[in-house]
Amino acid sequence: MLSRVYRLKKNSAFTATYKVKNSFYLNGVAVFVGLKKKSPEDVTKVGFVVSKKTHKRAVKRNRLKRLMRESYRLMLKSGNLGNSNLYMSLIFVGHEKALDKTFQEIQSTMEALIAKIND
Repeated sequence: MLSRVYRLKKNSAFTATYKVKNSFYLNGVAVFVGLKKKSPEDVTKVGFVVSKKTHKRAVKRNRLKRLMRESYRLMLKSGNLGNSNLYMSLIFVGHEKALDKTFQEIQSTMEALIAKIND
């Protein structure tokens, strides 16, 4: 499970990240990137969202969120986050296209999205 330190929790933090309008999309997963950090010691906060419009069943939505969360946790553990550590917040949004993907497909998609984030 992703540590509490890394979780994006407040609604205002989600809104602020969405307002930056810096996003990337690939294979049913989108990432919204927040503002750059002022000090490099700060932790990058991460949120995971799958809308009810994506699928009406909570089981399907929660499975996709779990896969994305675990994929990010493994990337964090291995230090394979690239330039995403330079930003205050990230929000990963799952879409309908990603619902039937396996863990390996979600993981490769998220790694490609992290690679797209640049200075």
